[in-house]
Amino acid sequence: MSEQETEIGSVMTYYSHIGVAAIELTGDVKVGDKIIFRGYTTDLEHVIDNMEIEHQSVQEAKAGDQIGIKVGGRVRKKDKVYKK
Repeated sequence: MSEQETEIGSVMTYYSHIGVAAIELTGDVKVGDKIIFRGYTTDLEHVIDNMEIEHQSVQEAKAGDQIGIKVGGRVRKKDKVYKK
């Protein structure tokens, strides 16, 4: 992890059939933010282009929210999520 990265949550589950990660946030994010998924076998960068809370599209989310985002690769439960 570099000095410019801040941990903002962790993956609760990954829905492989639709490519969506459910994330529990410990920090704030918004559409357009670059995030990084890191885990034992995961190292994936992604720019948030859309996110949902309870199946409703939102532009931003805060610590404590649970969001769903479509990602361009496989992530795993308990992977850490960082904002770049």
